Amino acid sequence: MYKFPIRFGCFSYDNGAGVVDTGIGFFDHMLVSFAKHGRFGLRVRAVGDLEVDEHHTIEDVGIALGSAIRESFGDRVGIARFGEARIPMDEAIASAVVDVSGRGYLVYDVGFKTSFVGGVGTRMVRHFFESLSSNAGITLHLEAVGEDDHHICEALFKAFGVALRRSAVVDGTGVPSTKGVL
Repeated sequence: MYKFPIRFGCFSYDNGAGVVDTGIGFFDHMLVSFAKHGRFGLRVRAVGDLEVDEHHTIEDVGIALGSAIRESFGDRVGIARFGEARIPMDEAIASAVVDVSGRGYLVYDVGFKTSFVGGVGTRMVRHFFESLSSNAGITLHLEAVGEDDHHICEALFKAFGVALRRSAVVDGTGVPSTKGVL
Protein backbone atom coordinates (compact mmCIF):
# COMPACT_ATOMS: atom_id res chain seq x y z
CA MET A 1 0.00 0.00 0.00
CA TYR A 2 1.22 3.48 -0.83
CA LYS A 3 0.56 6.86 0.75
CA PHE A 4 -0.71 8.70 -2.31
CA PRO A 5 -4.45 8.75 -1.54
CA ILE A 6 -5.30 11.76 -3.66
CA ARG A 7 -4.80 12.87 -7.19
CA PHE A 8 -3.35 16.37 -7.09
CA GLY A 9 -3.27 17.96 -10.48
CA CYS A 10 -0.74 15.74 -12.12
CA PHE A 11 0.46 13.18 -9.58
CA SER A 12 -0.91 10.03 -7.97
CA TYR A 13 0.07 6.45 -7.20
CA ASP A 14 -0.91 4.42 -10.21
CA ASN A 15 0.33 1.75 -12.56
CA GLY A 16 3.04 3.94 -13.97
CA ALA A 17 1.14 5.63 -16.74
CA GLY A 18 2.76 8.80 -17.94
CA VAL A 19 1.20 11.34 -20.28
CA VAL A 20 3.64 14.18 -20.62
CA ASP A 21 3.86 17.08 -23.04
CA THR A 22 6.28 19.86 -22.17
CA GLY A 23 7.39 20.61 -25.71
CA ILE A 24 10.84 19.22 -24.80
CA GLY A 25 11.01 15.66 -26.13
CA PHE A 26 13.95 14.46 -24.06
CA PHE A 27 12.52 15.92 -20.85
CA ASP A 28 9.16 14.26 -21.61
CA HIS A 29 11.02 10.94 -21.98
CA MET A 30 12.71 11.44 -18.57
CA LEU A 31 9.42 12.26 -16.82
CA VAL A 32 7.71 9.22 -18.38
CA SER A 33 10.63 7.06 -17.19
CA PHE A 34 10.23 8.48 -13.67
CA ALA A 35 6.48 7.71 -13.73
CA LYS A 36 6.84 4.22 -15.19
CA HIS A 37 9.50 2.99 -12.80
CA GLY A 38 8.05 4.79 -9.79
CA ARG A 39 4.62 3.42 -10.76
CA PHE A 40 3.08 6.88 -10.57
CA GLY A 41 0.29 8.26 -12.65
CA LEU A 42 1.65 11.44 -14.12
CA ARG A 43 -0.06 13.92 -16.38
CA VAL A 44 1.88 17.01 -17.34
CA ARG A 45 1.08 19.60 -19.95
CA ALA A 46 3.40 22.56 -19.85
CA VAL A 47 3.47 25.53 -22.16
CA GLY A 48 6.55 27.65 -21.75
CA ASP A 49 8.74 30.14 -23.50
CA LEU A 50 10.70 27.54 -25.46
CA GLU A 51 11.55 30.13 -28.09
CA VAL A 52 13.92 31.50 -25.42
CA ASP A 53 15.20 28.20 -24.00
CA GLU A 54 14.12 25.25 -21.84
CA HIS A 55 14.96 26.83 -18.47
CA HIS A 56 11.57 28.18 -17.32
CA THR A 57 9.60 25.16 -18.54
CA ILE A 58 11.84 22.65 -16.76
CA GLU A 59 11.97 24.78 -13.61
CA ASP A 60 8.18 25.26 -13.54
CA VAL A 61 7.55 21.54 -14.02
CA GLY A 62 9.92 20.85 -11.09
CA ILE A 63 8.05 23.34 -8.91
CA ALA A 64 4.61 21.97 -9.86
CA LEU A 65 5.61 18.32 -9.52
CA GLY A 66 7.33 19.00 -6.19
CA SER A 67 4.21 20.75 -4.87
CA ALA A 68 2.05 17.84 -6.04
CA ILE A 69 4.33 15.33 -4.32
CA ARG A 70 4.23 17.31 -1.06
CA GLU A 71 0.44 17.41 -1.14
CA SER A 72 0.18 13.74 -2.07
CA PHE A 73 2.09 12.67 1.03
CA GLY A 74 -0.59 14.30 3.21
CA ASP A 75 0.13 14.00 6.94
CA ARG A 76 2.81 11.34 6.29
CA VAL A 77 1.36 9.04 8.95
CA GLY A 78 2.52 5.46 8.50
CA ILE A 79 4.89 6.01 5.58
CA ALA A 80 8.32 4.39 5.39
CA ARG A 81 9.74 7.93 5.00
CA PHE A 82 13.04 6.76 3.54
CA GLY A 83 13.57 5.23 0.13
CA GLU A 84 16.56 4.38 -1.97
CA ALA A 85 17.35 2.87 -5.35
CA ARG A 86 20.41 2.07 -7.40
CA ILE A 87 19.58 1.70 -11.07
CA PRO A 88 21.90 0.67 -13.91
CA MET A 89 21.37 1.54 -17.55
CA ASP A 90 23.96 -0.12 -19.70
CA GLU A 91 27.30 1.44 -18.69
CA ALA A 92 25.69 4.09 -16.45
CA ILE A 93 24.54 3.74 -12.86
CA ALA A 94 22.56 6.14 -10.71
CA SER A 95 21.51 6.14 -7.09
CA ALA A 96 18.77 8.12 -5.40
CA VAL A 97 18.11 8.34 -1.67
CA VAL A 98 14.96 10.09 -0.45
CA ASP A 99 13.89 11.32 2.98
CA VAL A 100 10.34 12.65 3.09
CA SER A 101 11.32 14.90 5.96
CA GLY A 102 9.41 18.04 5.10
CA ARG A 103 12.76 19.75 4.54
CA GLY A 104 13.79 20.32 0.95
CA TYR A 105 17.46 19.70 0.29
CA LEU A 106 19.43 18.37 -2.66
CA VAL A 107 22.85 16.73 -2.72
CA TYR A 108 23.85 16.20 -6.35
CA ASP A 109 26.93 14.41 -7.70
CA VAL A 110 26.35 13.62 -11.36
CA GLY A 111 29.10 13.29 -13.92
CA PHE A 112 27.76 14.42 -17.28
CA LYS A 113 30.29 14.43 -20.12
CA THR A 114 28.65 17.10 -22.30
CA SER A 115 26.71 20.33 -21.89
CA PHE A 116 23.57 19.06 -23.64
CA VAL A 117 21.69 15.79 -23.90
CA GLY A 118 18.66 15.47 -26.15
CA GLY A 119 18.55 19.23 -26.60
CA VAL A 120 18.41 19.84 -22.83
CA GLY A 121 21.25 21.56 -21.02
CA THR A 122 22.67 19.08 -18.53
CA ARG A 123 22.79 21.91 -15.95
CA MET A 124 18.98 21.89 -16.13
CA VAL A 125 18.83 18.36 -14.70
CA ARG A 126 20.24 19.64 -11.43
CA HIS A 127 17.96 22.68 -11.53
CA PHE A 128 14.90 20.47 -12.07
CA PHE A 129 15.75 18.34 -9.04
CA GLU A 130 16.52 21.45 -6.92
CA SER A 131 13.11 22.92 -7.78
CA LEU A 132 11.37 19.60 -7.16
CA SER A 133 13.03 18.71 -3.84
CA SER A 134 12.59 22.22 -2.45
CA ASN A 135 8.87 22.29 -3.27
CA ALA A 136 8.25 18.65 -2.30
CA GLY A 137 9.92 19.13 1.08
CA ILE A 138 12.14 16.11 0.55
CA THR A 139 15.82 15.58 1.12
CA LEU A 140 17.23 14.02 -2.03
CA HIS A 141 20.71 12.62 -2.65
CA LEU A 142 21.50 11.86 -6.30
CA GLU A 143 24.64 10.33 -7.76
CA ALA A 144 25.30 9.07 -11.27
CA VAL A 145 28.23 8.11 -13.50
CA GLY A 146 28.62 6.60 -16.94
CA GLU A 147 29.84 7.26 -20.46
CA ASP A 148 26.60 8.12 -22.25
CA ASP A 149 24.78 11.20 -20.94
CA HIS A 150 21.39 9.89 -22.12
CA HIS A 151 21.92 6.72 -20.05
CA ILE A 152 23.16 8.70 -17.04
CA CYS A 153 20.13 10.97 -17.08
CA GLU A 154 17.60 8.20 -17.65
CA ALA A 155 19.07 6.06 -14.86
CA LEU A 156 18.83 9.11 -12.59
CA PHE A 157 15.13 9.71 -13.26
CA LYS A 158 14.34 5.98 -12.90
CA ALA A 159 16.27 5.77 -9.62
CA PHE A 160 14.42 8.79 -8.27
CA GLY A 161 11.05 7.26 -9.20
CA VAL A 162 11.83 3.96 -7.49
CA ALA A 163 13.27 5.64 -4.37
CA LEU A 164 10.25 7.94 -4.05
CA ARG A 165 7.86 4.99 -4.37
CA ARG A 166 9.75 3.11 -1.65
CA SER A 167 9.54 6.11 0.69
CA ALA A 168 5.75 6.18 0.26
CA VAL A 169 5.11 2.59 1.34
CA VAL A 170 2.79 2.45 4.33
CA ASP A 171 4.56 0.27 6.88
CA GLY A 172 3.47 1.67 10.24
CA THR A 173 0.84 3.66 12.04
CA GLY A 174 2.55 6.74 13.40
CA VAL A 175 4.59 9.57 12.01
CA PRO A 176 8.12 8.24 11.36
CA SER A 177 9.94 10.79 13.50
CA THR A 178 11.21 10.92 17.07
CA LYS A 179 9.77 14.46 17.19
CA GLY A 180 6.32 13.21 16.22
CA VAL A 181 6.02 15.50 13.19
CA LEU A 182 7.48 15.75 9.70
